[in-house]
Amino acid sequence: MSDYRRNYIKGGTYFFTVVTEKRRPILNNPLARKCLREAFCHCMQNHPFTIDAIVMLPNHIHAIWTLPEGDADYSKRWGIIKKNFTQSWLKQGGSEVSISKSKQRYYRRGVWQRRFWEHTLSSQADYNQHFDYLHYNPIKHGIVKHLSDYPYSSFHRYVKQGIYSADWGTHYEPNFGFNELNNLE
Repeated sequence: MSDYRRNYIKGGTYFFTVVTEKRRPILNNPLARKCLREAFCHCMQNHPFTIDAIVMLPNHIHAIWTLPEGDADYSKRWGIIKKNFTQSWLKQGGSEVSISKSKQRYYRRGVWQRRFWEHTLSSQADYNQHFDYLHYNPIKHGIVKHLSDYPYSSFHRYVKQGIYSADWGTHYEPNFGFNELNNLE
């Protein structure tokens, strides 16, 4: 068993990677995108947070969240989102992969990987690197050649705000300045 300890900082800003079970590309499905949007809205009603940036790829999500002052419970939020998504997805005909008897004993379903990866953003430079990494992901994975062609990303919001140019990331690969993220996917 891993000895990993999560870092909980009240009002903190975090980078997350959440992956589908066995990396199935279910998030390509319009129903999955609808269920995910509804799961986020449902969670945010009782457990608010700010989504600073997000990208939804076929088999994983990267997100940067900022939690309210006095609150550090991002694990509860991801649990609510994943549970709500799974229930809605399966109820509306979405599929799951078969899982072991031991996972079934713990009421697991074959939709999401059990855990998620989290990194506490500790400085503006750290934030900027993860922000760019998140938005560059559709190009990194060969899904598109131009980020402006990928609709499931907050990239478009930041183009409108003038933070990115519409062709950002098209002609070069940004230097993110860290290695741990290269092993996430």
